[in-house]
Amino acid sequence: MNQDILFADIQFWNSERQAVGFPAQQGGALIHCWVTRAWLEGQAGRCLDEESEILSVFSSLRFDLEDLAEAAIEDESFDAQGEIVLG
Repeated sequence: MNQDILFADIQFWNSERQAVGFPAQQGGALIHCWVTRAWLEGQAGRCLDEESEILSVFSSLRFDLEDLAEAAIEDESFDAQGEIVLG
């Protein structure tokens, strides 16, 4: 893991975006990272209807998601808003 990119132990569900948000920090800059509900459902192999289910699946995949987000940050794969979106 690249120590220049740090992930806080924070995650939150955003129903408007249908995604879980989790922050990263690189060189003092805050980077908003998102993983879509659809991606989480694909990994879980089932529909996730409740926020608690969605966050539970996110938690079980957190280290893999941090690795994916780290790679996307290193590749500068930001969207138009300067965020990382997985899924």
